[in-house]
Amino acid sequence: MKNSQIPAIALGIWSWGTGVNGGDRVFGNNYNAEDLRPVYQKAIKHGFTLWDTAAVYGYGASETILGQFIKEEQDILISTKFTPFDGQEQNMRKSLNESMERLGKQEIDLYWIHNPRNVEKWTQEIIPLAKENKIKHIGVSNHNLDELKLVVSILEKEGLELSAVQNHYSLLYRESEEAGIIDWCNQNQIVFFSYMVLEQGALTGKYNANHPFKSNTRRGEAFNIDTLKKLQDLIEVMGEIGDKYKVGQAPIAMAWAIAKGTVPIIGVTKEAQIDDALAAIHLELEVKDIHALEEAAMETGISIRGAWEKSML
Repeated sequence: MKNSQIPAIALGIWSWGTGVNGGDRVFGNNYNAEDLRPVYQKAIKHGFTLWDTAAVYGYGASETILGQFIKEEQDILISTKFTPFDGQEQNMRKSLNESMERLGKQEIDLYWIHNPRNVEKWTQEIIPLAKENKIKHIGVSNHNLDELKLVVSILEKEGLELSAVQNHYSLLYRESEEAGIIDWCNQNQIVFFSYMVLEQGALTGKYNANHPFKSNTRRGEAFNIDTLKKLQDLIEVMGEIGDKYKVGQAPIAMAWAIAKGTVPIIGVTKEAQIDDALAAIHLELEVKDIHALEEAAMETGISIRGAWEKSML
């Protein structure tokens, strides 16, 4: 999977559907298929063809909604994931088959090992699925550089390659850059997908101390009122740069991630978010803008790692 094969931005649907690890628990949302169909239709109309989900999002709810929408589509690229858990008997083949059934697909374009638990075991498990053409491309998520090199060495022995890496990467969280992972991906023609580029909405300019996230959600706890106050100067800098390009903060954050050589995965639940993604694709930041954004982000002193993540450094 090369950059020429994929759009500049992928669309993430973690917040589609409800249930364990679903939109209600993580984001405080409650979107069903009826709510989301116009968003999907608008995205397709404007050429967004790569959709990123996971079996663990709402324990199948996200995949099920997407599966309802893609029945008539021929040119959709599907990215979904197998999530290893500690101390739990799991079957990757069974999980993949269940994902394909929910999505209505006979093969998955990009299949991810969602975390680095037992790297050797799960990398070995994905090999026969790729050889049987159930998977077109192999990706891994939340792996550090040593783990990525191990994955590559295991796959190479079987004549397979790692196509993609997906890690948390944003103005507030740049460990994959600092650890040399993005450079390594570029050197090895591996696509780097950046997730949580907007920090689940904290970098959109739509939330602040007077308009916080819902409590009892992942993002409400991570970006509480005190943290939102500390973000205010960065949001203002993003707004000033956005004014220059006649866009809001969200396209600025996305355009920054694109400028850094990554493919952002942007969560979408509203049609306006498709407009933001379109704006970002056509926006080329100046070097001074990138420096100003990174300096303002660093001055916040904020770096929020997900509970599922470990340090990449």
